[in-house]
Amino acid sequence: MSNIYDTAHELKRTLAESEEFKGLKSLHEQIEADDIAKKMLTNFRNLQLELQQKQMQGIQITEEEAQQAQQQFELVQQHELISKLMEAEQRLSVIIGDINKIITEPLEEIYGNPDQQ
Repeated sequence: MSNIYDTAHELKRTLAESEEFKGLKSLHEQIEADDIAKKMLTNFRNLQLELQQKQMQGIQITEEEAQQAQQQFELVQQHELISKLMEAEQRLSVIIGDINKIITEPLEEIYGNPDQQ
């Protein structure tokens, strides 16, 4: 039986070699080289982080803040590179979610599936 950590490292290498990861990395590098796109994305992510931190602290987000976030989202979605990056991030997120679901299946045999309770 192989070492579980060896298997995890092999999975890491497989993910790094996947077309989804390579595409995401390429888009990220393109955005880093584009000052306008980089600044737009940084501002958007900072706003997202700020609002998430407020929510985690139990602070109600104002209507104005929600509207500002929506406007920022619409703005970054109009930038082709950023829009493609977000789509690539979503695809990779689905893959990682699927992998997580697969590797936690043995625990479901013991504890059950919390989604089905």
